[in-house]
Amino acid sequence: MTITPVRHSCTRGPLISAEGINGVGKTYLTNRAVEALDDKPLMLDGFSQRANGRPGLGEALLRSLREASAGDPFLRGGTPMAEALILLAIKRHDLDTVVPELSSGRAVVEGRSVDTTAVCQALLLHPDDGDAALDTATALLELASSYRPLPDLTILVTDDACEAVARAQRRGQCVFTSEQATFMREACALFERLAATDPARYRVVDRRRVGEHEAAELIRAWIHGAGTDLGCLREPWQGPGARCMCCGSRADPAPA
Repeated sequence: MTITPVRHSCTRGPLISAEGINGVGKTYLTNRAVEALDDKPLMLDGFSQRANGRPGLGEALLRSLREASAGDPFLRGGTPMAEALILLAIKRHDLDTVVPELSSGRAVVEGRSVDTTAVCQALLLHPDDGDAALDTATALLELASSYRPLPDLTILVTDDACEAVARAQRRGQCVFTSEQATFMREACALFERLAATDPARYRVVDRRRVGEHEAAELIRAWIHGAGTDLGCLREPWQGPGARCMCCGSRADPAPA
């Protein structure tokens, strides 16, 4: 008789990211969803919410990108791959800072994770070729996964791109250049295409189809349900035999 080993279920909390271009209401809807949860996750601000910064390596790296980009709202300094590696280093630093929370069983929600880096840098590398940008975004996510585990769940909030651009301008009391608005529209389309390549990880809220209340409720339900049957979180570069960063166990037993 063959005995199938029981898969180890880690006691850690889920790592969740909220993605989408400026103006889709990602932060607002996620905050509304979290307000309705009894067990509040740790909210990790996205790049655009770190205006004042926090002390530490992650903020020093972000500050260097801001200075090099000379005020560009998308942190574009003219060297997309170098910038991608710095952004991935920031996201690795973010993970390092939240491992104690994950280890305690608490959920962590990143306001933008490695997916934003993959989308934006892929567009900079292939500004006129959507298919090449999609291939590069996928490759950048694979590169990111060698730096740190990808999120267990990625929530993409999307909308009509022109509506999102208008909303972002009103909120920021600014006017985007034609080039910046085009970049946002292309990023919106690439986010949607990238999400379709990984339906197991992505959940998509399309504000063209659902209202504000339903969108927040969907996000609440997804965050609430993300903490069950989680596998261990391992250092990718240490191989499958590495101990879990949270519970310390070795690799999950292989299925029979």
